[in-house]
Amino acid sequence: MTHPLHEGLRRYFSPEQLNALHAAKVGIAGAGGLGSNAALMLVRSGVGHITLVDDDVVDASNLNRQQYWPRHVGRSKVEALSELLLELNPQLSVETHKLRITVDTLPGILPACPIWVEAFDSPDDKSLFVEGALLAGHKVASASGMGGYGGAPMSRRNLGNLILVGDFTTDILMSPPLAPRVTEAAALLADAVLEMLLG
Repeated sequence: MTHPLHEGLRRYFSPEQLNALHAAKVGIAGAGGLGSNAALMLVRSGVGHITLVDDDVVDASNLNRQQYWPRHVGRSKVEALSELLLELNPQLSVETHKLRITVDTLPGILPACPIWVEAFDSPDDKSLFVEGALLAGHKVASASGMGGYGGAPMSRRNLGNLILVGDFTTDILMSPPLAPRVTEAAALLADAVLEMLLG
């Protein structure tokens, strides 16, 4: 039986595009504000295989911008997000890894997907992941600058296998991470992945 999501997507994509999206494997490194929102957008767009990597659990302070509900507080982010994605599309293939990305764990995770969304908060984690993924020949969508409200408009920079999005100025460590701008950055990440997949 055709799932309602797939039925609806036929209005917007050609059969060839739908097949490409269904076959696509996309990794989400970080399941917080950027990663949880981008993951749901990609599944809503027809991506058929998602790998989630994060070592954190849902905290009450996450509910203002991340795709979690009060019932998820205290649970593993990758497990809670996996359930939400499968509720949206029960035919989705989801792989979860509850671990922290380090120099030692990164090489074992990267081969799972040719395309990755880098969605970490820490600048050090961002650099480690992006540099490692690019050196290994992967495509990466990464974000920088989405703190506070108002502020500089967001844009994107195409740098070969790397697409950067954000306002490139407002650090969430200096300005609070709030739903509107974090979700805007996540949408730009998801859009960059769709462009990588569909051209």
